[in-house]
Amino acid sequence: MKKILIAIDYNPSSQKVAETGYELAQLMGGEVCLIHVMAEIAHYGMQYPTFMGYDGYDAGAIDIEMMNEMHKVTEEYLKSAAKHLNDPAVITHLTEGDAANAILEYAAQWNASLIVMGTHSHSALEKLLMGTVASKVIEKTKIPVYLVPVKKD
Repeated sequence: MKKILIAIDYNPSSQKVAETGYELAQLMGGEVCLIHVMAEIAHYGMQYPTFMGYDGYDAGAIDIEMMNEMHKVTEEYLKSAAKHLNDPAVITHLTEGDAANAILEYAAQWNASLIVMGTHSHSALEKLLMGTVASKVIEKTKIPVYLVPVKKD
């Protein structure tokens, strides 16, 4: 059986990506997993003590409660996205880290047949300086990737 991994983020265009990936999976008779990658949670939960009028960086002061809340909110987002597809067989996976690497690692672990992603419209300068998640996945993948264009009109 085919396994279709659909990468979504908080961008509203993810609805189009999820729906397109799901339709493709239905045509292929495949299983669907929606994946969302959170940035390193620790970045959101840092406490910054003030010294000399400056809010400094304290790598040891991670707010666990905030991290747990971020995780919970993201899990709810994934559940809502899966529910939108109206298919109880759709599964979800939440992970953390560099988005491209996390998508590729889970795709290999889950034995995905295809990765579905959106391509956001970025300027040439943005692509040159930081690349995009889609381009990084394409560069490193051994699994076919189906890209859904999600440019704003």
